Amino acid sequence: MTGVTLNNVIKRYGATQVIHGVDLDIKDGEFCVFVGPSGCGKSTLLRMVAGLEETTDGQINIGSRDVTNLDPAERGVAMVFQTYALYPHMTVEENMGFGLKMNGYPQEEIKEKVGGASKILRLDEYLKRKPAALSGGQRQRVAIGRAIVRGPEVFLFDEPLSNLDAELRVEMRVEIARLHSEIGATMIYVTHDQVEAMTLADKIVVLRLGKIEQVGAPMDLYRDPDNKFVAGFIGSPAMNFVAAEVKGGKIAVPSLARDVELDVALPSEGTAVELGMRPEHITIERGGSTHKVDLTEALGGVSYAYLVAENGERMIVEERGEDRVKAGETVGISFDVDQARLFDANTELRIR
Repeated sequence: MTGVTLNNVIKRYGATQVIHGVDLDIKDGEFCVFVGPSGCGKSTLLRMVAGLEETTDGQINIGSRDVTNLDPAERGVAMVFQTYALYPHMTVEENMGFGLKMNGYPQEEIKEKVGGASKILRLDEYLKRKPAALSGGQRQRVAIGRAIVRGPEVFLFDEPLSNLDAELRVEMRVEIARLHSEIGATMIYVTHDQVEAMTLADKIVVLRLGKIEQVGAPMDLYRDPDNKFVAGFIGSPAMNFVAAEVKGGKIAVPSLARDVELDVALPSEGTAVELGMRPEHITIERGGSTHKVDLTEALGGVSYAYLVAENGERMIVEERGEDRVKAGETVGISFDVDQARLFDANTELRIR
């Protein structure tokens, strides 16, 4: 197995540039997730690594090899797509070994490789079944097995769980995490679902409009975002943002009817800023009067209260325990100041 390096990678379609000078180093054996909203360039970047999209400029290395201009078959990668693309008339065993058969591998070697992959993916009892007799999760495991038998240097996953229902998505996340732990391969995984990114990744690459916003371990991005976009995208529910202003060496927050002191280098007096607070760092205060409870979502051990301030700003607060607010109540809030994050309202960059 080996790592992947991108140096100033650019992609253009005619006069339109969609990937803007991406630099990235993915270490050997790392599970790297590209995440971002639709149209951010994550799938395009993955397809460039695979060789399915031409690289306009820059360089892509897999291990010590420059693969920028190599055909996909010469890059040592295997790709798992959103659609399973299984041959309906073939059994699981035949589907997994078909690529090897077409490349002239001996039958015994194909059988050995398919057997090894089916053991890893717990498909042994399904080898003689055809795709129509499999669940969606089982079909996706077959598609992954087809990639494993090739023995690639790098695995590429392009939103492989998008077609599955919620329960199967959770099950397959566990399967993919276990697969990575077992075979230790370098994996690059594309998703728009930040929950998948947080639960699977060693390293997350947050993309927006063809540029990298931030790279880091999941909890590093969660706790220490570089800008408002990353702070709002990583985490579910998202971070709350409220308008504020630098005033008298403090942060004046109209919707909270209070001033806040943060241990950061404040910009000049009067600068418009935004205060960010995660739902779990906010506490509802009964008897307060700054917010009205618009609605609540009870999820068992946790619930989320959706609050509206007098100026219309909205906020989500996490609640646990038995005594939880109800829609229509008027409340106040307090929050953990040490966990609050400050952002410039114009540049959206973090103020540290």
